[in-house]
Amino acid sequence: MRILLAITGASGIIYGRRLAKVLKGTEHETVVVASSGARAVAKAEGEKLPESDFAENDLSAPVASGSYKLDAMVVCPCSLKTLGEIANGVGSSLITRAAEVCLKERRKLVLVVRETPLSYIAIKNMETVTLAGAVVLPASPGFYHKPKSVGELVDFVVGKTLDQIGVENRLFRRWGGKD
Repeated sequence: MRILLAITGASGIIYGRRLAKVLKGTEHETVVVASSGARAVAKAEGEKLPESDFAENDLSAPVASGSYKLDAMVVCPCSLKTLGEIANGVGSSLITRAAEVCLKERRKLVLVVRETPLSYIAIKNMETVTLAGAVVLPASPGFYHKPKSVGELVDFVVGKTLDQIGVENRLFRRWGGKD
């Protein structure tokens, strides 16, 4: 499977960094693009971003074209700015153009939104992308697996994200499960 991971400027860079690490450890080809907003937030949060494979303004990158065989795209974390641009078809960056391509080609698109509270506009944008075929996966960890660390909370969200794109994982104990 070929996966695009986009990391944007919402708080929660730790989610994108962990997802990149897990994906790079699989047999799946993973392309990473980080926005300038992600770089600013990573600095503020003391996080290190994974290396980007393309610049965020490189609209000639293969992932910007529907003829490029991309199986899934995840935006993690997904800023409300990025959500709004995707919802409104604004393909002005490589990230939003690639998301637009996923929607038009009916490919899997998962947006890991990390924001609270949500405005009416953000909720309407989530509705719009959902109706267009995307999955909105808020970065809302569960607690039934009795997490003992921030890392286990992060792994819950990352594991649920991987589930959405069909990547097997054992990052968290599932409801009623022992693993």
